[in-house]
Amino acid sequence: MIKTSLFAAEEREAKLDKLGDILQTIGKMVDFAALSAQVDAASPRPSRELGGRPPFPTELMVRVLVLQQLQGLSDEQVEYQLLDRMSFQRFVGLRDSSQIPDRTTVWEFRERLVEAGAETVLFDAVDRELNRHGYLARSGQMVDASLVPAPRQHFDKDEKAIVEHDAMPVEWTPAKRRQKDLDATWTKKHGKSYYGYKVTVNADKRYKLVRKLKVTTASEHDTLHLEDVLDDGNTSRDLYADKGYVDAEREARLKGNGLRTHIQRKAAKGKPLSVRQRRRNTRIARSRARVEHVFAGLKHLGGNGVRTIGLARATLQLNLKAAVYNLRRLCSLQACGIRPAFAC
Repeated sequence: MIKTSLFAAEEREAKLDKLGDILQTIGKMVDFAALSAQVDAASPRPSRELGGRPPFPTELMVRVLVLQQLQGLSDEQVEYQLLDRMSFQRFVGLRDSSQIPDRTTVWEFRERLVEAGAETVLFDAVDRELNRHGYLARSGQMVDASLVPAPRQHFDKDEKAIVEHDAMPVEWTPAKRRQKDLDATWTKKHGKSYYGYKVTVNADKRYKLVRKLKVTTASEHDTLHLEDVLDDGNTSRDLYADKGYVDAEREARLKGNGLRTHIQRKAAKGKPLSVRQRRRNTRIARSRARVEHVFAGLKHLGGNGVRTIGLARATLQLNLKAAVYNLRRLCSLQACGIRPAFAC
């Protein structure tokens, strides 16, 4: 016989907390009110002069975005799961509400950030949260880049010629124009073709938290954006990167700015690396490889591709993904007992 209870929901929540609900852990550790205030400052809430239903609170929508990235959900799925799952409702604060943000509301909130040019605001706000908890960037910075595939676009010969001149064919309808990504580009890696974007990441060596990132088209070379993601706040002057970032002139400039560069050497045609250079590469690889753990974490959250149109939306998507990765990593650091260095 199945036992019934008037307090079944509360009993389930108590069991969920005992098992460990990552959403509740994030909710307790992160000041979402502060994050939401920074979002409103960068992208003010829509005016209600024309009336209509009041929008959902910004804090609630920020929690929805975090939930969406953490679980890798589409707009349609996040709407469904908010209706269906108790833990999701509790996290966003809708446990006792009959109103749930639908797919259009979620999409419009992201568009509000894009239109305001606030693609990085949540990532920056989460970075301030990390510093508030004492997890400052330490032990050096690791820089690397990864390709992020996007939905492939198909153009005929005439359309391709027009698009290459930063224009659109006149026969395209407005609906078709909205579905054509004219920012993503093709590139080749290890003989294989990729279409989409590239994200360059700077992670600190001690905590493996993302400190800076830059999103570009796939065809732009990795080396162009190393200096764009340098973190002046790291407590160490060590910089680690693979052989794709070899550039004697830039290394001299970085050393002139006080950085100790640990960039792996690349063999030239007919000039193999010396034994000393190979040993140096191996020594650097032991530290630099930690950044690959960051990319693995991003891919685990669905960061191995974007389903958006345009560079601005891809930038927002990947910044949200990196912000949620940092929140997830923060919970892992706390759970493993890895406390901020100054607290030891």
